[in-house]
Amino acid sequence: MFAMAFVSFNALAQKINWVTLEEAVALQKKSPKKIMMDVYTNWCGPCKMLDKNTFQNKDVADYVNENYYAVKFNAEGNENVNFNGQEFSNPNYNPALSNRRNSAHELSRYFEIQAFPTIVFLDEKANLIFPLKGYKTPEQIELYLKMFKTDAHKNLDTQDKFNEYYKAFKSEFKG
Repeated sequence: MFAMAFVSFNALAQKINWVTLEEAVALQKKSPKKIMMDVYTNWCGPCKMLDKNTFQNKDVADYVNENYYAVKFNAEGNENVNFNGQEFSNPNYNPALSNRRNSAHELSRYFEIQAFPTIVFLDEKANLIFPLKGYKTPEQIELYLKMFKTDAHKNLDTQDKFNEYYKAFKSEFKG
């Protein structure tokens, strides 16, 4: 019985194909897709919930893998990132604080990240579309994944238009 439960749980848990931002931009040149970048920190509880509850959801993982290049970026990490002709680093990174609040990475500042998690959506040319702040369930993130994938956001230039889109949206993802 235990083995069967374990197998069925694993069948539900999916993996998103995470790449670096540099890899995603290179992949865009060969096969244009938008980028979904999960900006997280090691100490952030909602970031861990997003990983466990949303990004391992089969519907979310399948949709992201098919329609986006997925990037996972530690907003307080110490990696060097080349993006848009600039090199970004974290010169004030303190290794002793790796699981606590650390200094902000320059790329976090570039994208003006002020909350964790934030899911940054970039278009096929790596231009910023929108930073989506906070934890999202599979059903909540579905709206944004599909809206940005189809470029529907380009017609939603007022709050009323967004509200209409939101009300008419029919979720297909299972929680």
